[in-house]
Amino acid sequence: MIVLLIVLCIADGVLSQIRYSVPEEADHGTLVGNIAEDLGLDLTKLASRRFQVVPSSRTPYLEVNLENGVLFVSEKIDREQICRQSPSCQLNMEVFLENPLELFRIEIEVVDINDNPPSFPETDITVEISESATPGTRFPLESAFDPDVGSNALRTYDITTNNYFYLDVQTQTDGNKFAELVLEKPLDREQQAAHRYVLTAVDGGQPPRTGTALLVVKVLDSNDNVPVFDQAVYTVSLSENAPVGTLVIQLNATDLDEGLNGEIVYSFSNHISNRVKDLFSIDPRTGRIEVRAEVDFEESSLYQIFVQAKDMGPNAVAAHCKVLVKVTDLNDNAPEITFSTVTESVSEKAAPGTVIALLSVTDQDAEENGQIHVEILGDVPFKLKSSFRNYFTIVTDGPLNREQADSYSVTVVARDKGTPSLAASKSIRVQVSDENDNAPTFTQTIYDVYVTENNVPGAYIHAVTARDPDVGQNALISYSILECDIQGMSLKTYVSINEETGYLYALRSFDYEQLKDFTFMVQAKDSGAPELFSNATVKVIIVDQNDNTPVVLAPLGKNGTAKEPLPRTAEPGYLVTRVVAMDADDGENARLSYSIQRGNENGMFRMDWRTGELRTARRVSVKRDPHQLYDLLIEVRDHGQPPLSSSASVLVVLVDSVAVGRGAGDRAGTAKAKDGTVDLTLILIIALGSVSFIFLLVMIVLAVRCQKDKKLNLYTCLTSECCLGCTSCCSRQARARKKKLSKSDIMLVQSAGSVSGVGMAQVPVEESGSFGSHHQNQNYCYQTKHQRAELSYLVDRPRRVNSSAFQEADMVSSKDSGHGDSEQGDSDHDATNRGHASGADLFSNCTEECKALGHSDRCWMPSFVASDGRQGPDYRSNLHVPGMDSVPDTERGKGFASSFRVDIPETA
Repeated sequence: MIVLLIVLCIADGVLSQIRYSVPEEADHGTLVGNIAEDLGLDLTKLASRRFQVVPSSRTPYLEVNLENGVLFVSEKIDREQICRQSPSCQLNMEVFLENPLELFRIEIEVVDINDNPPSFPETDITVEISESATPGTRFPLESAFDPDVGSNALRTYDITTNNYFYLDVQTQTDGNKFAELVLEKPLDREQQAAHRYVLTAVDGGQPPRTGTALLVVKVLDSNDNVPVFDQAVYTVSLSENAPVGTLVIQLNATDLDEGLNGEIVYSFSNHISNRVKDLFSIDPRTGRIEVRAEVDFEESSLYQIFVQAKDMGPNAVAAHCKVLVKVTDLNDNAPEITFSTVTESVSEKAAPGTVIALLSVTDQDAEENGQIHVEILGDVPFKLKSSFRNYFTIVTDGPLNREQADSYSVTVVARDKGTPSLAASKSIRVQVSDENDNAPTFTQTIYDVYVTENNVPGAYIHAVTARDPDVGQNALISYSILECDIQGMSLKTYVSINEETGYLYALRSFDYEQLKDFTFMVQAKDSGAPELFSNATVKVIIVDQNDNTPVVLAPLGKNGTAKEPLPRTAEPGYLVTRVVAMDADDGENARLSYSIQRGNENGMFRMDWRTGELRTARRVSVKRDPHQLYDLLIEVRDHGQPPLSSSASVLVVLVDSVAVGRGAGDRAGTAKAKDGTVDLTLILIIALGSVSFIFLLVMIVLAVRCQKDKKLNLYTCLTSECCLGCTSCCSRQARARKKKLSKSDIMLVQSAGSVSGVGMAQVPVEESGSFGSHHQNQNYCYQTKHQRAELSYLVDRPRRVNSSAFQEADMVSSKDSGHGDSEQGDSDHDATNRGHASGADLFSNCTEECKALGHSDRCWMPSFVASDGRQGPDYRSNLHVPGMDSVPDTERGKGFASSFRVDIPETA
């Protein structure tokens, strides 16, 4: 019969104990109980919660089916073999579940069955009794042994019915029974020397089992005094682990007889246990009891030693006593630590209180020697939590960070309270598993990458690097470029990135003149879940190379050869022409130098290497053939490495007077206009830093006002408040002139920006006549339609343009003004003539303003009027001329970064 007893003890939310009983000798597979059902557990969750038996509590006799919780007999149980004579025989087992942790203690009581009959040590028992023994004398008999316990143990003894003896059955303190043969009637050896009886031992089982032995009583001749002990019971204390040979007690018995009848021999009684005989010894002559083997308190705290004393006379009668040996405990057992389960790793995001390990601590000593204090050594984020009785759990006691510590050595120390205190320790290694809690971090937030233009497509240009302190997939970084557009095209057509290494590659050959720099974002993303990322800025700066040759803009003529007039009466220093060139490169690569390569062998001319002005070095010889031309080859060279150059051919024609030269120049200009538009464009690039909606409204209002004022001249149109919106006005004024522009030919161009943040209009300039001669007049207005494509390109790519042409125009205008700004060698009369000859063409509609300002550059150059009414700066302070230092930096800083383009449109 199997008995189930459930003891519920709630400790920290854990069901603590359940008890079963099972009879010994049960067959294999015998059901003991269903742990899961008896505890009310959900059978479907046993596997997911890792239902298992604590390894240290497993027994070979019982087994648990971990799938359904059934406890059954796996091996035949022999109670007598497991528990010997112990009144209680119990098997203990611990099971637990995880998530959350629940620990259960299973106690299985092995119930004794009456499977063993009592048995005597020998089948024949001989007792010698002197015939002089008086009735009532007792003679202890050898006890029978029954390995069963409880009700199945030895209950009583019986003897064959007779007239001389009866049995007195007594019970020892440990519950064992023994029989004494009591003499009831005096014996007479001469009548019967021996008596034979059957001695029967009976147990208490149902049905009872018996064991028998033949009891032979030999009647001896008389020895009428028996030894006598001082006490019937002796009690002594003995420390456990006492050395072999330690005295337990010195017994002393006396016999009044003399001689051999008074000499006493000590021995253990026949019914003493074999274990006592193993642990103790007695000296038969002295009665000295000593320790024979190690005595362990944990095995037994009390031993009973039965001793008999018998004299050496004939028909000796033995005297008996009992020695109780109480074993005192010593702190000789250190605590034992047993880990039942250990988690291999714990997430660094584990919440405080997460169970890491389950352990039990035991100490076989008693009282204070067995009381244990348990702790965790060191400063680790773990703590001990008492679970049940001597069971503890190791739980997390704070946040974990794998990047600071990827593992911990957790040492548990158990120390008892004995004297001296004994301790034990065990360590486990707890790995901290990584979580993706760190985003990749770039080594720089901004990368400046310098790439020389004309690079090879596909070339490596730079590498970006990101770090991730995580490990594994969480630290596996992939790089990418965030999509954006550059000049209307996808960034991915410009650069690419190796997603594994972060190497950047140029996908095209960059041109500094088209693109000076661009910025994009790179992203580093790890492979964790969820993915984390960070961004960095990459600025690619294109470095200029000297890959553009200078382009000569003026003077230009038919088939690449320009003709310029030279009066025969020209003084030394007379300005013949000004060579204007531009270089699409930047910096030193765009700084130009001018020189005469051929045709000036006699030193007639000198060339300003910085401005490109071609002047006479001396007077023209009167002997010079007027039909003989000066064929000059002008070279323009930049300062790049290596330097690049281009050349222009100028034919200088001798004329008789200034008027003739001017007429020739006009005819030459007309011819050039018929051949094609001279590619002389001055582009004034002024930044529109903050073009706002209000400013546009103002422009519209000013345009309407300008349209109403049809009588305004060209200068007024360009310099008044409506200069930024008067394209129609300019068109109407231009229709009355020799070179007429339609409204569709006029275009207003934005510049890149300005120093002061105020937007300005960019005004392309149109020249009438041959450019470069100081006898020619300059006409300027807004850009024509056929120049829009090139203008847009130049707006995107600012060019540094040599300003000699503008200085020439300024000088011409200054000479005409009569304010003393004329070139050395010229007269006021020449300036007056030039003013009368050409002033009506350009300045006929701005007479009043010219009277107020003089015929300076402000008359022919459209001025900018800011929204606050302040006059814009002089155009010369907005212009950088390579090699020229005539404009101070302070003046230059006050203006706007500008560029000009001059075109001579075709005429009908």
